[in-house]
Amino acid sequence: MLSKRTGGYLKRIYKVVIWFMITIICFAAVFFLYDLPVSAVGYAALLSGTCGCLLLIFDYRRYAAACKKISYLLFQEYPVPEELPLAFDSLEEEYQQLVKRIYENKIQMEQQSAATYEDLMDYYTLWVHQIKTPISAMNLLLQTDESENVKALSMELFKIEQYTELVLQYLRLGSTVNDFVLQPCDLDDMIRQVLRKYAKMFIGRGISADFCETHKRVLTDEKWMVFVMEQLLSNALKYTPRGVISIYSADENSFTIEDTGIGIAAEDLPRIFEKGYTGFNGRMDKKATGLGLYLSKQILDKLGHKIVAESIPGAGSKFTVTF
Repeated sequence: MLSKRTGGYLKRIYKVVIWFMITIICFAAVFFLYDLPVSAVGYAALLSGTCGCLLLIFDYRRYAAACKKISYLLFQEYPVPEELPLAFDSLEEEYQQLVKRIYENKIQMEQQSAATYEDLMDYYTLWVHQIKTPISAMNLLLQTDESENVKALSMELFKIEQYTELVLQYLRLGSTVNDFVLQPCDLDDMIRQVLRKYAKMFIGRGISADFCETHKRVLTDEKWMVFVMEQLLSNALKYTPRGVISIYSADENSFTIEDTGIGIAAEDLPRIFEKGYTGFNGRMDKKATGLGLYLSKQILDKLGHKIVAESIPGAGSKFTVTF
């Protein structure tokens, strides 16, 4: 059974082999018609065949080396045209020139896309920082009044601030260079930061927070990890009309956020980390973006952490992050 490489080579040279065989037959016919000695035909055929075989062996070795180099390049993450083997003929040379042109166009398009992305990042970063100024001013104004309407407005303003932060983190995550800094962090301190931020929402919705201190230090990026915790806690609050949200650690390398909310439908559970997927609960809420859990999963993947979701519809959900 011929190998794929040998079969490809034979297909490449089959016309030359046919021409060679026709040439030998022509020589044999001429020798036969002129009644020349048979030994002369045999010597001529043997000499021609030997020279032809030597040339084919040399050509095949060159072909096999080129195939081996191309196979090696195929397994490289970022192959470049300059590493291609030498062209056999002018046609292959033109193909390689075409590959180089396509590669150069690709690099140029990537550079243009990166420049456009950077401009977009600069704009949205500026936009988020600018919009935080009126949000902070409105928060200060609302703190002077303790009426129920003002409390409701404060809660909605808090949500606006969270949505603007979500936009910024979404754009940052898509950048080719992320500012991840892995270092030992106090897990309890990160959890407290998030609980303090969402304290008003807990009070406003009448939901209890049950936090069991873990006394752990974990290797992670504090800024991004706090963002993930915020998304998980925000989701728990959003879909828990009453009851309690518990934050605890079941083992040495993880923490869990568990709620007593409406839960997640079994058919939605495998897809909740997909981009833009809101599921049945999100469709009922009509305000869900499907980005919070997606971003959380992407961030945790980049940090080398894992997240597992468990849920019983009508009884609550549980999200466990493993470091």
